[in-house]
Amino acid sequence: MPPQRVFPLPRQQSLLLPAVINPFVQDTKLTKAAVIKCVLLGIFLVPVRAILISLVLMVTWPVSVIITFKHPLKGAVEPMRGWRRFMCRRVMAALGRAYYFCMGFRVVIKGKQVNSSEAPILAVAPHSTFFDGIVCIVAGLPSTVSRVENLATPIFGRFVRCLQPVLVSRKDPDSRKNTIQEIDSRAKSGGNWPQVLIFPEGTCTNRSCLITFKQGAFIPGVPVQPILMRYPNKLDTVSWTWQGFGAMKLLLLTLCQLYTTVEIEFLPPHIPTEEEKKTPSLFASRVRDSMAQALGVPVTDHTYEDCRLMISAGELTLPMEAGLVEFTKISRKLNMKWDNLRKELEGFSAMACSCKGGRITIEEFARFLKLSISPALEELFALFDRLFDIDEDEKITREEFTALLRSALGVSDLNMVKLFKEIDADGSGFITFNEFQAFAMTHPEYAKLFTTYLELQRYQAIQEACPGDLQLSGQTSSEENQEDSTSDKKDD
Repeated sequence: MPPQRVFPLPRQQSLLLPAVINPFVQDTKLTKAAVIKCVLLGIFLVPVRAILISLVLMVTWPVSVIITFKHPLKGAVEPMRGWRRFMCRRVMAALGRAYYFCMGFRVVIKGKQVNSSEAPILAVAPHSTFFDGIVCIVAGLPSTVSRVENLATPIFGRFVRCLQPVLVSRKDPDSRKNTIQEIDSRAKSGGNWPQVLIFPEGTCTNRSCLITFKQGAFIPGVPVQPILMRYPNKLDTVSWTWQGFGAMKLLLLTLCQLYTTVEIEFLPPHIPTEEEKKTPSLFASRVRDSMAQALGVPVTDHTYEDCRLMISAGELTLPMEAGLVEFTKISRKLNMKWDNLRKELEGFSAMACSCKGGRITIEEFARFLKLSISPALEELFALFDRLFDIDEDEKITREEFTALLRSALGVSDLNMVKLFKEIDADGSGFITFNEFQAFAMTHPEYAKLFTTYLELQRYQAIQEACPGDLQLSGQTSSEENQEDSTSDKKDD
């Protein structure tokens, strides 16, 4: 007798997407009225704003060149002093405000920023767009954490140099350690260095929640001042996530608005306890909780690594949302490293495809991963079950059919009742393979729909570029296909 299939979740439940918030999807829907309004306003606003922005940049670039002239960024770097610091804090900050004003931003500031001796580090969340660079202007141009490649960006690379950023290099295996050491050194300089501004989420979200904070800002164990960012606009034209509008479309939509409001709120500094100084993850979690409470949003266990796994799923022509947002949380329970997870995903995909119908028992799955069976492994097995398996009874119910198409097309509001009835020729209430095959042969347009979707998703996952860590405007980086990120969405 063949081994019985083990289901950690009932089959229908396993097929359904998990009930979690996906913070990496931007789902702004433009109504016909909104499109007409954007076109009418854009005809006048976009050319005028483009001219004004260009004029501001023409003044800002030479000023930034003067400030950074013969001032090193590597080696024995000293903080800017005297006239350089004055021009940076006063002149460049004023030009930065003018730049965003020309783009139509209306800035509302709440709370009070403390100085570097009271809180050496500024933690900003939620991070949702390349426009978030405006907080750097408002905060008086503190230091930031930025990729080395950003310095080579035409025009804007000079602006980043003025911030004396903590540089990160993906090519340097010791970069992460060096970055943490540099942040620690600046944070404990006794006010000698400007404050260090960090987006601890490490990637852009849709502001529906706060994802897991990276620990870099909290390892020094010094007071941190949280800064909240809100965009309370009727139409969201700023959110720049892993699935949604591209950078140029968002920039154009924003320029077409009469104005765009951004609220920046400085919360009181969080002074770490002795326990928090010893445990950066606890420090980060408590700061995140206080920020989430002030924002009135939940917290989740999502991380930047979830984005990377979503992209990996896309490269495998799998639905990018089909449960992969649970992956990091499960991997922590299993003590698995992300670098191995992609290999496991590819390996299991190949193994499932080589089996008839992708059928595999949880015992075989455990042996493949060299792990013992546990509740956490059962969660992971259920996740793969949603991605690769088909029902053993060779029948698909209407609920299963709707869930599968909803996953495949990446939308949540499909009404598949009519389509299901058309495929269910005998009216039995479920679809067999023969019924589906017959429908597909007579309706080739549906095959075209799915193949086009999968090809577009693969193309997007591989080809879209990845922008820089801190961008003071809507510019995008020319970097493409970095080893860790193959999306055009923001990562820090």
